[in-house]
Amino acid sequence: MKAVAPGNTILIIDDNTDTIRLLSTMVRDQGRVLFATSGAAGLELARLQRPQLILLDVEMQGMDGFAVNERIRQDPALRSSAVIFVTAQSSPEAEISCLDAGAVDFIPKPLNAAVVQARVRTHLRLQSALAALDELANQDGLTGLYNRRYFDRQLAAEFARHRRHQLPLGLALIDVDDFKLFNDRYGHQRGDACLEEVAESLRDGARRPGELAARYGGEEFVVLLPNTTPDAMVRYGDWLCRRIAALGIPHPSASAAPHVTASVGLYALIPSDGDTAPAMLHAADMALYAAKRAGRNRSVLAGGTVADMVA
Repeated sequence: MKAVAPGNTILIIDDNTDTIRLLSTMVRDQGRVLFATSGAAGLELARLQRPQLILLDVEMQGMDGFAVNERIRQDPALRSSAVIFVTAQSSPEAEISCLDAGAVDFIPKPLNAAVVQARVRTHLRLQSALAALDELANQDGLTGLYNRRYFDRQLAAEFARHRRHQLPLGLALIDVDDFKLFNDRYGHQRGDACLEEVAESLRDGARRPGELAARYGGEEFVVLLPNTTPDAMVRYGDWLCRRIAALGIPHPSASAAPHVTASVGLYALIPSDGDTAPAMLHAADMALYAAKRAGRNRSVLAGGTVADMVA
């Protein structure tokens, strides 16, 4: 049997501990196995662990498998988790109901080890292939950072999560100063190389769990910083400006310094019910323009609430 690539996480959600033990034994060589004995606990564990595959019992007390699956399908954080229903119902109608609900497959009871292992192995391989394709689709072709489409999706998910848990979320918009003049002087090939170096600095600086650097468009970049207060954002913005300046890329035509620099707009807040992710982006964008008006090669923190900033 061909080994499945390491790093797979399989979550079993079932209110029968005997079934959990049996399934765990059958699939434990195909990845890390987690389990939950109720739908609510399974959803919470899924959000924390982001499993590649969820083996979900249909007939559970309280929240049944269909209700749990519906929550999974509605949660942006779990969009990449595949669900296989485990069910004692073997009629064609029951099978169709499972597939119509969005499951990738179903496993009938009583459990057959060879069938369970084959279906789990097949869908883990599919998940790995889909993840690779998704990574390519979400990547900026020049810099290798995430692209704007992926960033917008992650911002919406993180904004909702931080609002739900009342945690501070930070955002930094970065613009390479006088980049048109750089391209005019050195040409687009040198311009692309400059953007790649700046992108590498951003990638190196986004190391904490959940931090995300993306190319926002042209010479603009954006960094999402979970669990980050306004004071921490100020320190991050100052560090970022120093780091990009320290690249030492010559730029004699620039207005702020004879080397490449960047202007940074910062914003951080604990999202409330009246706030939105687009409004947060707009607030950071206004702070970026304030940094440019103040002379470039600096960061500016937007103040007040989102509503204040976009009024």
